[in-house]
Amino acid sequence: MRRRTRSVIALVAFGLGSCAAPSYDLVVAGGTIVDGSGSPGFTADIGITDGRIVEIGDLSNQRARRTVDATGLVVAPGFIDMMGGSSLPLLRDPVSAESKLRQGITTMLAGEGGSMAPIDDRLRATYEEERGFRPTWTTFAEYFALLEETGIQLNVVHNVGAAQVRRIVIGEEDRQATPEQLAAMKALVADAMRDGAVGLSTALIYPPGSYASTDELIELARTAGEHGGAYLTHMRNESGQVLEAITEAIRIGREGGLPVHIFHLKAAGRENWPLMTEAIGLIQQARDEGLQVTADVYPYIRNGIGLGSFLHPRHYARGEDAFLPTLSDPEVRQSLRREVETTADWENWYRHVGFDWTNVLISGVGREGDTSIVGLTIQEAADQRDREVWDTFFDLVQTGRVSVNPKSMNEEQKHEAMRAPFMCFDTDASPTNPTTVASAHPRAFGSFPRVLAKYVREEGVISLEEAIHKLALLPAQILGLDDRGHIAADLVADLVVFDANRIQDRATFTAPLQYAEGIDYLVVRGELVIDDGAVTAARPGEVIRHR
Repeated sequence: MRRRTRSVIALVAFGLGSCAAPSYDLVVAGGTIVDGSGSPGFTADIGITDGRIVEIGDLSNQRARRTVDATGLVVAPGFIDMMGGSSLPLLRDPVSAESKLRQGITTMLAGEGGSMAPIDDRLRATYEEERGFRPTWTTFAEYFALLEETGIQLNVVHNVGAAQVRRIVIGEEDRQATPEQLAAMKALVADAMRDGAVGLSTALIYPPGSYASTDELIELARTAGEHGGAYLTHMRNESGQVLEAITEAIRIGREGGLPVHIFHLKAAGRENWPLMTEAIGLIQQARDEGLQVTADVYPYIRNGIGLGSFLHPRHYARGEDAFLPTLSDPEVRQSLRREVETTADWENWYRHVGFDWTNVLISGVGREGDTSIVGLTIQEAADQRDREVWDTFFDLVQTGRVSVNPKSMNEEQKHEAMRAPFMCFDTDASPTNPTTVASAHPRAFGSFPRVLAKYVREEGVISLEEAIHKLALLPAQILGLDDRGHIAADLVADLVVFDANRIQDRATFTAPLQYAEGIDYLVVRGELVIDDGAVTAARPGEVIRHR
């Protein structure tokens, strides 16, 4: 990562005959510093100048432009969201950043299978049609410049999506890349890496990313690795074939010559829950053999997914626009229902929820959908419409952009994952403005405070020191952010100050649009973006470019 160096100490004389003394822009005084290393906390002051930590110790006799009294509070490195969705909301709706800030997040990683660049004219038109917004940029360099010109409240790191470059070169169809197409995709990845992307990311459950062969991904990953990047993946399977999916990810890392990070590791489906132990062991084995492999989880047992993913991805082989109209045919519906109810050789989410539509909550219906069913299960939506449940399912899939929260995991696997030394955390959600959306997964508002409230304070699954290490320093190390994630002199002053007894997620699945509580102060690059519990107008965030 690019690291800036600058003079961090200004010596100012405070009157005739007095000794020269440091003058700080900001002092965070008297807090319990949990520095991200995993070591026990200690009480000290932190002096900050020009966006960096200058000194840690007793600064009670020093002067500062602003002093924050952190007595009785925890002072930690700013948290890093290892899958923060899209950064586009920061550009389009700056208020959306608050959903991250109130979780103590000072840096987010953006981009999964798709990414905000590269963009071509066809994708520009798709954005305009589906989101009412036409991108003006083509490359990451142009997009990054636009973010910086607009100003953002937290730092952003970006991936380049393998599905993104596939859409540009091949389109939405299920076909293998020709040598010429593969070369074109690799060139787009190389351009994105030169512009500052941190790595290549995939979402292999969703078309068209699911159509990519392992060999195609190895070639794209190798290009990212040649520029010092990583391979980050929403794997091809997160249930009965999760071990095979991890094996594929490890192979891509080995043959591509780059580190591997697995997004939101899970073993979905009751019959698959015991696989988490083997999954963790498989990752640890690769680490023992010298490959850098890490993973993250979000602290919920319901995941978030598009309702269309309840149908086999091969049906989208000619694109969504070609497939969805066929759902008007009752015979097609009957055939698809039979397939969903009886087959298991794919990521069958209906099977994962126990063949029970009451375990599938509707969390979003798109711009023009029926918002009255948000927060209901598929079964409840069918009852409300006085319609058979499978017809309701197909009706909703046919509208497009319906998102759901299947109950697919259990607490025991979350506990086991959180204790793994290579595991960190994510929200798996974009910045979200609660006044402009009908609903969301509660992880968009509560993930990181939930870790500290439920899994540290209430259940003692991991210690406070371990949690902060996994929320800050570990993800910084994974992303190569060598000047963040730790509280030490000369590092960037990204800090979160919170009450360990009061921090709490408030978002629930029935009332998800609620900010978390307990973050009293949040510092991004030396500036307060939360001050005594209130979000400020400061926009000190930066696009962190990989170098």
